Amino acid sequence: MENTTEGTWDSLPVKLNDGILQTLEELKFTHMTPVQAACIPLFMSNKDVAAEAVTGSGKTLAFVIPVIEQLLKRDEKLKKMQVGALVITPTRELALQISEVVEKFLQRFQQFTQILLIGGSNPIEDVEKFKEQGANIVIATPGRLEDMFRRKSDGLDLAASVKSLDVLVLDEADRLLDMVFYCVLNTILSHLPKQRRTGLFSATQTQELEKLVRAGLRNPVRITVKEKGVAATSAQKTPSRLSNYYTLCRSEDKFNNLVAFLRQHKHEKQLVFFSTCACVEYFGRALETLIKKVTVHCIHGKMKNKRNKIFADFRAQKSGILVCTDVMARGIDIPDVNWVLQYDPPSSASAFVHRCGRTARIGNQGNALVFLLPMEESYVNFLSINQKCPLQKMPPVADVVDVLPKVKAMAVADRAMFDRGMRAFVSYVQAYAKHECSLIFRIKDLNFASLARGFALLRLPKMPELRGKTFPDFTETTMDTDTIRYKDKNREKQRQKMLAELKDRPLLPKKNFSRNKAWSKQKTKRERRRKVATKRKHDEGSDVDDEDMKELLNDTRLLKKLKKGQISEEDFEKQITAGAKQKREAASLDSSNEQDV
Repeated sequence: MENTTEGTWDSLPVKLNDGILQTLEELKFTHMTPVQAACIPLFMSNKDVAAEAVTGSGKTLAFVIPVIEQLLKRDEKLKKMQVGALVITPTRELALQISEVVEKFLQRFQQFTQILLIGGSNPIEDVEKFKEQGANIVIATPGRLEDMFRRKSDGLDLAASVKSLDVLVLDEADRLLDMVFYCVLNTILSHLPKQRRTGLFSATQTQELEKLVRAGLRNPVRITVKEKGVAATSAQKTPSRLSNYYTLCRSEDKFNNLVAFLRQHKHEKQLVFFSTCACVEYFGRALETLIKKVTVHCIHGKMKNKRNKIFADFRAQKSGILVCTDVMARGIDIPDVNWVLQYDPPSSASAFVHRCGRTARIGNQGNALVFLLPMEESYVNFLSINQKCPLQKMPPVADVVDVLPKVKAMAVADRAMFDRGMRAFVSYVQAYAKHECSLIFRIKDLNFASLARGFALLRLPKMPELRGKTFPDFTETTMDTDTIRYKDKNREKQRQKMLAELKDRPLLPKKNFSRNKAWSKQKTKRERRRKVATKRKHDEGSDVDDEDMKELLNDTRLLKKLKKGQISEEDFEKQITAGAKQKREAASLDSSNEQDV
């Protein structure tokens, strides 16, 4: 810890509350980290801050302590339904983690209450909990928080509750300020008072002033904290105690190398990052079978209720493997992670830094390894220049065994595994096509035959990227893959029923799809159109969405029918009422199935 501390808490130019000091002592945080020493005095003295510090440097305490101090300094005591502090973070795992830290401090400050608003649960339960116990501190993900502002009809007026807001914190601020969260965050900020303290915290802080202004900062103090021993001219964004490696292997050898590495580090705690949810589902299931006597967990953004439990279980374990997507890349503090393995390089260079930061936290040692194809080796140089993140080459993994035949056998034994493999392959190709470093990660350079062997596919999927090409280096199975059955009997019964229906159905002329473009490019174009349309709708201040427009058109049609005498007034009233009821039920269902944005 000698290179991570910046004096004791007593050395701060501002005095901390005794209750906070006692909690810090209980948590065995005897010394501050540099980011805490820099941020806490400024945040407590009513300054807006925009802080950048390497991941794992203690940013959570750098805003949790000032938040509680600001609420303690209030002239008027907060009432039950008044929100004094709001912390927004991009993922539910990070929100859960922050909530746990806040909870430890609030044990000495019973006058304050907090609430956690994240996806994966029924929003009505959150409304009832808020109404019952109130909340002076709200920790939330953007999607659920935006939804709570629309719950006035359910008895929650959150817009009125946040009028008393003193402090807003955006954790992983660069992620919250990008286009994915643009509209949601703007909606939330429109409800908040202008007179407040605002803090932005991230390992890769944005430098664009427009984004800072949009977040409500006025003349913010920029804080960039470098680790001791790092030259002032160097902006290294990974912890100095992190050993960062890369290894080169062909597509068909990649999974074999991963399995060999994991078998050699059975007694350690490891995170394995894949590029897509489908790859996590497929390779995670394979690892569960292939790595004996090791607990393997899988987590990705499309999971709903299970995510919180999986995350909590893995954090509590001494060793094990967590197979995940970038949903686990930012801010997550999992104790004693020995290795971060990046099976697929992330789509953005900044995400590489965040992934590595799941290990070597708060002065501890840690290791990270990225698997690269030979044609991707220039990515190492790119990371060194672009992210100030140097990598050293690791010798080839020893004792590599070919496990791909076993994965193929799993696909033959259960159609669910066969389906996962096909989806994983397609999703990987789509993700590869959208990589930010398109000069290095070029889809035209992919060896699809080698890739398919590496995915242990029985046959190649039908997709535009492969149309018209032959792959003599890939040997498809001789068996009819339609005969592969689901282990789940109900699912297999349903499949057989569907096959029988398809057999009896007459052939219809094929629809004229855009056949010349790869799915990945079509999807990118669709996403771009959707984002532009969403942005335009918000810029114009429109509050009419697609469903509202459909309802409006339907009501207009009914009115025309009434005027022409085609329906009676009684029928008109019935249909109007039925349409409104359906919309309310659909809205309630959508909210209950909500995910984090």
